[in-house]
Amino acid sequence: MNKKTIIIHIAVVLSLVLVGILSRTMPHPWNFTPLSAIALVVTAYYGWRYGAMAILLVLLASDLMIGFYHWQMMFAVYGSLLLAVALGTLIHRKKVGTILFASLGSSLLFYFITNWAVWQFGTMYSPDWSGLSQSYFMALPFFRNSLAGDLIFTATLFSVFETAIYFKPKIVQFFSPVLAYCEKPKI
Repeated sequence: MNKKTIIIHIAVVLSLVLVGILSRTMPHPWNFTPLSAIALVVTAYYGWRYGAMAILLVLLASDLMIGFYHWQMMFAVYGSLLLAVALGTLIHRKKVGTILFASLGSSLLFYFITNWAVWQFGTMYSPDWSGLSQSYFMALPFFRNSLAGDLIFTATLFSVFETAIYFKPKIVQFFSPVLAYCEKPKI
């Protein structure tokens, strides 16, 4: 890869990080964010290291702005989104079924892990099976938003990336006279 390509890739990943930060810090329906989609897309196109770095940057930067909370809950949120990165490693050929599986899987993992943590480390629910089931039941509206956000944002981001890849040769060809002019030495 040449230097320009690397800079473009870094700019794309940082743009997605910025989108993730804004999605957590601006008003939005609870759990309706592109975080899992960002984890899946960055991992699928750039690898797990970039996916993990991107999601950790989003979480740390936005938590600095909105405030930190119980470390056990934070561990559950961070861990479940890092598991979304792990699911992103399964997406090699960008098939719809694999992308759908990863998106649904990341939603389910987030739901089960974070609500278990709320039950285990919080004081809202009794420390028995009834409290755990109540925790999961009360979180269903949040899960609905999370699932909708994950599916919508994942479909959108993968579509944008695949469209850009498809049209890249045409875009480069269209702009080649301009690019050639820009690279000529000025006298």
